[in-house]
Amino acid sequence: MNFSTKKPPLTLVLFLSILLSCGGQEDQPTPITPSVQERNPYSLGRVGNAEDIQTTTEAAVVLMGGSTDVDAAMRWMIEKAGKGDIVVIRVTGAAAYNEYIYGLSNTNSVETLRINSSVAANDDRVIATLRNAEAVFIAGGDQSNYLRHWEGTKVEETLQYLIHEKKVPIGGTSAGCAIMGEFVYTGENGSIVSSEALSNPFDDRLTVRRSSLINHPLLKNTVTDQHFAQRNREGRLLSFLANIFDRYEIRPTAIGVDERTAVLIDKSGKWQIVGEHDAYFLKSSENGPELITPNTPLTWNRDNSAVSVFRSAKTSEFSSTSIKDWELPWTHYWYADNGSFGSRAL
Repeated sequence: MNFSTKKPPLTLVLFLSILLSCGGQEDQPTPITPSVQERNPYSLGRVGNAEDIQTTTEAAVVLMGGSTDVDAAMRWMIEKAGKGDIVVIRVTGAAAYNEYIYGLSNTNSVETLRINSSVAANDDRVIATLRNAEAVFIAGGDQSNYLRHWEGTKVEETLQYLIHEKKVPIGGTSAGCAIMGEFVYTGENGSIVSSEALSNPFDDRLTVRRSSLINHPLLKNTVTDQHFAQRNREGRLLSFLANIFDRYEIRPTAIGVDERTAVLIDKSGKWQIVGEHDAYFLKSSENGPELITPNTPLTWNRDNSAVSVFRSAKTSEFSSTSIKDWELPWTHYWYADNGSFGSRAL
């Protein structure tokens, strides 16, 4: 019997050798999972567990005065979050908070979102990450950007869901602190110092108004300020209150927080001060300013008792009083006479 010695075509040999070398499906390379940044272009990254978890949370507020963050305040927020998923939101900046917060406690994860436009603030991927959060922390920056990009968007809707329904802790530092109250100093026309605000409580830069963005129920009728004593902001916060009293016909309150200091407020409204310096709680008198007119120095005296002030240094435990009632152990009165700031101890 004769056998042919003709060789198979080269293309067939190559095909068979590739097929044999590939093996079965189980030997195929594992597909690369897209990174968080690829899945969500507004995420600056996530540390910790890649899978979301659900934990028991407790409503709370952290007001941080700027400069160096207060570790004790962050740890308290993490505990109120049940050590779940912490989400940091900002308009500019990087993801430095991820490693910092994650390193303070064995929380499940920390992720930073840079929400720098209304498009980003309505993006479903941003909203999905926010809704899964057990705590939200708002970084420093420029509060006018936060209000411009986030008010009236799905981010605002989601923050309201987290505050009122899911009841998670929420906090902020510097500009993040400035937007926490029902009333907000927007800073949209540039910053204003105390002497300027007292000289004209309707200065174009004294842009204080009601905001729907955070408007936390623990901070009803309240405006916040930060970098407080370090930047001599007593007079401008007094002017904020005078402006609000005159325009909205309510009796407003305020909280000023020093740098490297934080005010912690639990769900009942009880508070604690942690950090290096002081915090200031202000409550307007029942009577508004005697003279508040555009381009005219402010007079709000009321027998040197225009605004009641409680100045508190670091506290070892939570107070027995609640800011819901605003019946605090007042230490001073603040007032203004023809644009000059005054203070007297009780």
